[in-house]
Amino acid sequence: MIQTFRKHLTSSADLRTSYAAIRAGFVDLALEKNRRATPFVEEARSLKVAASAARKPSDLKKMMNIRQGLLTAAGVSDKASKHLEESDKDDAIGGLIANFLEPAGDKFVEELVFRFLLTRGDTLGGTMRNVGGFMAQRKLTRSMISCLRIAGTSYSWLHSDTQEWACAPVDDTGIEAYVRGLSWMNRKGPRTLLYNLTVPIVGNNIDLCLLNREYVEVKKEDLQNPAIYIAFGELKGGIDPAGADEHWKTARTALDRIHKAFSRHSVPTFFVGAAIEAKMADEIWSLLQNGTIANAANLTDDDQIAAISNWLCAL
Repeated sequence: MIQTFRKHLTSSADLRTSYAAIRAGFVDLALEKNRRATPFVEEARSLKVAASAARKPSDLKKMMNIRQGLLTAAGVSDKASKHLEESDKDDAIGGLIANFLEPAGDKFVEELVFRFLLTRGDTLGGTMRNVGGFMAQRKLTRSMISCLRIAGTSYSWLHSDTQEWACAPVDDTGIEAYVRGLSWMNRKGPRTLLYNLTVPIVGNNIDLCLLNREYVEVKKEDLQNPAIYIAFGELKGGIDPAGADEHWKTARTALDRIHKAFSRHSVPTFFVGAAIEAKMADEIWSLLQNGTIANAANLTDDDQIAAISNWLCAL
């Protein structure tokens, strides 16, 4: 019987990320960064308009409608502000005004906005460190949903924010940004795919876990049962070639840990990555050929993602 991966891969060269794909990936990251920055820019505009009503920096202390903005400009993050007493917040705002806004003279509003954006930029930088994984999950999810739709298979999805399951909407445009799990029925029985699940048998978080249960049947205690697992996968969305080896080492360690934990059970594993260099591709190809991992795909190749999505939907 033909090995499944050979339906979309002919050699290790097929797994390598092309220069064009890397370039497109960096452009996508830049666009995503700009998209995520838009709310911060709008906040800065609102802050500027509101703060312009102040005749002098000290007047800002009395403007409760911009208090959170003043805290941000003072370098206090939203997370940190939740742990501060009101007196501490007053001190932070007082320090901002005395040390930075008053010395700016009649340009104090501009100084306020600049410092607000400085803190917001740091917040944005933090979210961008995880954006590669988010975009990878979003792309694979849309591919999975498309496979189910084309097959006429109904599905349910787990909302990442509310942690509630819902039936697929008639118009599912954009829901891939909020999906933490999918559940459907194929010819072999119920299937549920969960992202970032801590598997007790392994003792670690796994990027992708496919279970032979309906979502309503998945209980915390059931996760101790090795018989419910159908496949495990590692998903690495970073596009920077400089970090490709490190991502693969992390994924390989995770896969090895899974294989060791499930040594008495035959549970196929797979890998999907965005940045795959030549040496890394050769190693993945070797693992595919000797059966260590069952499947693999380059995230930047739409045909490969469609193929591995079809494979997962049919398992």
